Amino acid sequence: MISDTVVKGVYIEYDGMDITNEDDSMPDKEWQDRVKGILKAELKRRNVSYKDLADRLAAIGVHDSERNINNKISRGGFTAVFFVQCLAAIGCQSVRLGED
Repeated sequence: MISDTVVKGVYIEYDGMDITNEDDSMPDKEWQDRVKGILKAELKRRNVSYKDLADRLAAIGVHDSERNINNKISRGGFTAVFFVQCLAAIGCQSVRLGED
């Protein structure tokens, strides 16, 4: 199914898999690196290893191995759901997206 729309004056075509944007926004890889950095920084601030994260995720009903978590975070291509689950599991209540 292909649909299209205009958001904030930018034409976006959506085919169920990819959203294209005609402006000069950040490429997906840069967004992935940014989100990966945010998650890794929150883990480091709390001195939480990937093993600890796996244990904490399991405690909230999310079962993933330490190795799989390492791979997801290293790749940076994880879902928003995984990101929020990780933040909840480590007790993170807020995230800074940039310098003010």
